[in-house]
Formats: sequence, structure tokens, C-alpha cells
Amino acid sequence: MTRKTRVRFAPSPTGPLHMGGVRTALYNYLFAKQRGGDFIIRIEDTDSQRFVPGAEKYIIEALNWCGIVPDEGVDAEGNVVETASERHPHAPYRQSQRKPIYRKYAEELVEKGFAYYAFDTAEELGAKRAEMESAGQTFIYGQTTRMGLRNSLSMPEAEWKELLETRTDWTIRFKMPENRVVKMDDLIRGHVEVNTSTLDDKVLWKRADELPTYHLANIVDDHLMEITEVIRGEEWLPSLPLHYLLYEAFGWTETQPRFAHLSLLLKPDGKGKLSKRDGDRLGFPVFPLRWVNAEGEVSRGYREDGYFPEAFVNLLAMLGWNPGTEQELFTLEELVETFSLERVVKSGARFNADKAKWYNKEYLRKKSVEELTDLYIPVLEEHGITGVSREYVSKVVALIQERATFVADFWDIASYLFVAPVTFVEKDAAKFWKEENYTLALKVADFIMNFEGEFTKENLEGPLEEFIRSNEWPMGKVMNCLRLALVGASSGLGIADIVTLIGKDEFARRIEYIKATLK
Repeated sequence: MTRKTRVRFAPSPTGPLHMGGVRTALYNYLFAKQRGGDFIIRIEDTDSQRFVPGAEKYIIEALNWCGIVPDEGVDAEGNVVETASERHPHAPYRQSQRKPIYRKYAEELVEKGFAYYAFDTAEELGAKRAEMESAGQTFIYGQTTRMGLRNSLSMPEAEWKELLETRTDWTIRFKMPENRVVKMDDLIRGHVEVNTSTLDDKVLWKRADELPTYHLANIVDDHLMEITEVIRGEEWLPSLPLHYLLYEAFGWTETQPRFAHLSLLLKPDGKGKLSKRDGDRLGFPVFPLRWVNAEGEVSRGYREDGYFPEAFVNLLAMLGWNPGTEQELFTLEELVETFSLERVVKSGARFNADKAKWYNKEYLRKKSVEELTDLYIPVLEEHGITGVSREYVSKVVALIQERATFVADFWDIASYLFVAPVTFVEKDAAKFWKEENYTLALKVADFIMNFEGEFTKENLEGPLEEFIRSNEWPMGKVMNCLRLALVGASSGLGIADIVTLIGKDEFARRIEYIKATLK
């Protein structure tokens, strides 16, 4: 019988969600939606020492901003569900709230002979490690060392049973079989084989905090939540043999999920994993949203840097996957239709900050003037510009939309359409505001002020150029002289664009101001 597709994204709330984590969530989401399946959020908070307050909320907010909305695990208010219901039959979705479940399964493995109790202290393990290293050997808690250490395999039963009652720092370790080849299949990497002689006896459960490690918790939860595919980062690939063996030990091989391990996001030079330090050093964010840590250190976010969520999602989708065509722009719905794990690359995906900006520029161009006007009005207000008509703002947006990468760029491109310049770029003034230029420019200004037709760009532009050419005046020098008066620099929009927007009265004021300022 074919099972319904069910995948999960299971982040740890140990800090802000890296963009690589968002990509993992996205690929899980696309895989599930394409197959009419379920996408589940599960918070793996079993590492109590690394738990960071606010991280869980950040993760959920980041995914919601991207439109990666779960079917289970989060309610309408963005809270991780604690109580089982018809829609959330597998709640709770925080592993810390599932604590009683794991000990039972860990002890089941001990009873079956697949795991054992270990009582070694950190100091004892440290001494053993130092002893072996001094002899030129590497310490691994496993097949060759376990019988010389303090555990239920090496100690008399009466002794270790007493320690179970009197000590609170013991663990349950998996008993790795000796010299066995584990045969595994990965949806991205193909067939993989590993000999267990290279593997150690991982801790599965800790008495100190009564919490499981990732290895036990994710296997148990994936089984109980009926997960059909586990799509996760390649850092978990070395753990795959253990996970295969755990499914076998529990007798769950018939319902074992298929695995897919995603490659890393790499630094722009391709040398190593993309990190926050790379973003700080090279000037780009690596987190979806802004993050402030306990020390008050601020990390930039794509949202706060002005990226559209759809551009960010499109960027992430293409980092490690290609559609097999030349198409680069995809809506989330188009990604659902097109995505396949078969076209996910095995090698790392190199991040390109310029390409990220390109995506945002393309999405900005696709947006309507009305939508961009809504987004730009708050930017204007931040600069103290109020009382301007929406119609005027829309005209400005339509004029400069093609020039911008971010909405915030609108101000940098054409703030002079809202505020007259009070200073002038010194080198531009020295180059263009010369008597032989501005004398002609002022005559052109008179032509504009006396223009009798409907005062629009379309009506003014042709006659304005014809007036300058018919007098055989230097077009570039005259126009740049006028632009200096209107913009404060020699670069900017066309003169006809500017004057028909700001109007004749404002145009006259700016001409008078530059005449008085640059005598």
C-alpha cells in the first residue's frame, strides 16, 4: 500500500535559522506539496545546554515570511502545538515535551541487546582518551574499547544495576555490531556502504536530563509521525549507518523513510561552508530575518535588507537545484510543480551575493506600481516626507522602478523629486557651472518656464531638445548644468522627466537657488 508523503523540518532552537536551514525547509515543503503530502515542523530541543531563548519563534517567523507554511506542528498563531487534535494527531511537536517517550524506546533496545548502560564519567573518558593518544592511538568508545570501560557489558550485573539506582549521570549507548557492512540508499547520492568497524557506540539517552540525543529522538519521532522521506543536510550523512541500524533494531524496516542528504551552501569563493562571518566580512546577510543575540550583537536579515520573500525563496531554490532549463524565475507554485530531488546536485552550492541582488531586482520589476507605492510611502515617511499625494509618489515609482534593486533605492535614486538640493557636488559644479554653460542653461530654463503646451514629458522633451540643437548649443553641457540645479549633481533622470514632475514653480525656485549659491 502506498503511504501518503510526509516530510518534516526539524530545526534546533540554538540560534537564528541560517539560510541553509531555510533551503532545507523549502526542499521538504516542495517535495511534500508536489505529492499532495504533509509538511511538518518539529522542534528538536533536546540539547538543553545550547538552547537559545527566542530562537524557536524566530524559526517560525522566518518560515512564515518565506511562505513555507506547515501542515502540522504550528497553529494559526505560530505556536508549536502541544496537545494532540484531529489536525495535529502527533502532538506535541517539541521533543522536550515528548520526554517520557524516549526512555521507553532506549530501554527496549537494551532489553533486545542492541544497547547498554554506560557509567563512565567525563573525567574517566578524558583520562582514557589521553592514555590512548599518548600511545599514538585514537580513542573511540566502541567495539575495541567497550569491554575495558565502565558499562553493563563489562561489569557484573549486580554492580551496574546498583549504579542505575544510585547514579544520575549514566547514559544508554548503542551497541555497534562488529565488522558489518551497512548498505544504504540516498535519493541524491545513490548507494552507500559503510563498515561498522569505523563507527563508535553513540549515546542514545542521558539520565542526567532524561533527554535523548538526536540519534534516538529523530528515529523514534520520524517513526511515530509516519515520516516517509527524511530530507536533511549532508552533515548528517555520517550518522546514516547508525540510523539504518536503529530502524533495524526496532523492527521498523518496513516503514523506514527514504533519505536524502543536501549539499552545503558554500562561501562565495567555494572554499568551505557559508557562515555568518562571511556575510559580515563581505557585506551580505546569511539569515532570513534580523537577529539580536544576548550580547546585543545584531546580525542582518534578508527581510530587513529589503529583499522580497519570493526573491529570497527563488534564490534558495536555485542554490543546489536546477530545473534542467534556462528558466531562473519561479513562483512558489511553479517550484512545487517543477522541483525534483533528482536534479539536486551532490556538490556544494556556491553563494553569489550579486546574484541574490539580481533576483530581487527582477522581482521588483515584476511588481505593480501600486504595490511598490504602498511599500515606498513608509520609506518616504522615514525621511520626513509627508503630505505628498499618492498619485505623485506613483508617478515617481513608475519613472524609477527599472533602475532600482530594492524599494529603499528609490530614495537614493531620486530623493530630489521630493526635496530640493541644498548643496552641489563640488567636482560637478566645477566642471559644468561655468559662465559659458550656465548662461545658455538659463536661456533653456526660460524656454521651459514659457512652454505653453500641456506640461508633460511627452510634450516637452522633443521641443526642448530641438530648441537646444537649433541654437547649436552643446547639449551635454547645457543639460548637465540644468541637472546640477535640479538634482545637485550631474547625474540623474532626464530634464523633461524632472521638471514635469516637480512643476514650473519648483523648477523656478531651484534655478534661483543655484544662481544665488554658485555665483
